[in-house]
Amino acid sequence: MTSTLSTSAGLAPDAVGDPTLRITEIFYSLQGEARTVGLPTVFVRLTGCPLRCVYCDTAYAFNGGELRALSGVLAEVAAHRPRFVTGTGGEPLAQKNCLPLLSALCDAGYEVSLETSGALPVGEVDPRVVKVLDLKTPASQEAHRNDYSNVQHLTPHDQVKFVICDRADYEWARFKLDEYNLAQRVSDVLFSPSHGQLHGRELAAWILADNLPVRLQLQLHKLLWNDEPGH
Repeated sequence: MTSTLSTSAGLAPDAVGDPTLRITEIFYSLQGEARTVGLPTVFVRLTGCPLRCVYCDTAYAFNGGELRALSGVLAEVAAHRPRFVTGTGGEPLAQKNCLPLLSALCDAGYEVSLETSGALPVGEVDPRVVKVLDLKTPASQEAHRNDYSNVQHLTPHDQVKFVICDRADYEWARFKLDEYNLAQRVSDVLFSPSHGQLHGRELAAWILADNLPVRLQLQLHKLLWNDEPGH
């Protein structure tokens, strides 16, 4: 399936030249994943995604949303007085104006991260942004969408995530870890069990047995709030 959001959606500026984005939600919560897990964070969830991973937990962001001016998005973020801000989706980079949004958030002094599938180019993302690149495993049914040219754009403050559904996914992720020398390329390589498909204890045992240089990641928001929207 293709995205229900046109690649040109949300790109036109309004009458005063304020870029617009299609936004599903903006909310304040604890970061549930990645290196800043547990820290208060504002999430800006952009609408639309060209992928359809079998385990996706944000299908409600595939379409709909509200077309909003960048200045209004920044004002709502600022109202929470955050230190950390995460651009997420859907797939945020499906909207071209995600790039000026990320830069504006950095300019405002926030520590900004981007949760991206790795299927779309990241080379133009502001270098101040921490990219959390999610390489899709075979069981996601979207591994063929991985754009491995993105690896060359990863920096030492970035992170790579693998959502592991089964042992075959784990072995595949191990191979990619070595193939692209990921543990030396980025700050953290995250192995996350797919919720409801693989128990965290099982994945933990595999990581320990192989002494992998990766971080086991459990999704805090699912443990606390059962993945309710707005958390």
